[in-house]
Amino acid sequence: MKVAIVGASGAVGQEFLRVLDERNFPIDELLLFGSQRSAGRKYTFRGKEIEVKLLQHNDDFKGVDIAFTSAGAGTSKEFADTITRYGAVMIDNSSAFRMDADIPLVVPEVNAQDALNCPRGIIANPNCTTIQMVVALKAIENLTHIKRVHVSTYQAASGAGAAAMDELYEQYRQVLNNEPVKVEKFAYQLAFNLIPQIDVFTDNGYTKEEMKMYNETRKIMHSDVKVSATCVRVPALRSHSESIWIETERPVSVEEARKAFAEGEGLVLMDNPEKKEYPMPLFLAGKDPVYVGRIRKDLSDENGLTFWIVGDQIKKGAALNAVQIAEYLIKVGNIR
Repeated sequence: MKVAIVGASGAVGQEFLRVLDERNFPIDELLLFGSQRSAGRKYTFRGKEIEVKLLQHNDDFKGVDIAFTSAGAGTSKEFADTITRYGAVMIDNSSAFRMDADIPLVVPEVNAQDALNCPRGIIANPNCTTIQMVVALKAIENLTHIKRVHVSTYQAASGAGAAAMDELYEQYRQVLNNEPVKVEKFAYQLAFNLIPQIDVFTDNGYTKEEMKMYNETRKIMHSDVKVSATCVRVPALRSHSESIWIETERPVSVEEARKAFAEGEGLVLMDNPEKKEYPMPLFLAGKDPVYVGRIRKDLSDENGLTFWIVGDQIKKGAALNAVQIAEYLIKVGNIR
């Protein structure tokens, strides 16, 4: 099994290395690729030092079985043909191909079989906020159809990459030391603040991030569900949180929902308000599952249910989801 990681030096690229090792993913040879800036760096994987190669239009992907790509949409579009030319399956973490009709958009707990139909050799990893939301929605969709979703996200600095995490640390230090605050990765200072904008605004007043949640959820779940999202950057370091309200075709009791979440694939129920037990990003960074709590009937709608979820968006929201797709392909025999 020959595996490649494109964008190896980034936050998600580094998470790929950890996840592949943690899950004992079958690898005989690992290749790491990066930009001019990261080429030549060395990383240790399973006791072996591997040097990052410069990503180029050449034959470097000959013999590669799976290529995990996380280097941005522009790079994915430019190098897709180079990566897949010799038969590699490209599992892409960017937004480049997510809504292409002939590219499957996959969350293994929800629609793993879609990965089997990838005529271009490319499988898209959804947006991090969408991934953790649909893992939770699937548990309820198995009970009754979800007609409508309202969601507000509370997205950590890590969603904008490793440099953004560093900037948040530095901003807190600058504020506490009465120094001028340096802002580069976000539109405004994030430390001690919230920013109700992630990605650029579209003509309908929603941001691209918010429209991803609308469009991607429908594609993944093969559903006519309508999703209205507000995405907010918060000064947490890692793991995204979401406050979710759903309207279902029939009423779902809190007890029924708790049981569905407790038994749902990739989910952990953490819902004990009396003991102040509910998911929080501070304590769930580095964890695999999506955690669900604060489950309540909606007071304004008999068919409404509301709950709170937290997931590590670098892990389940990116690297882990991609690795799980690869594991599924190996399991069903689509990868040798």
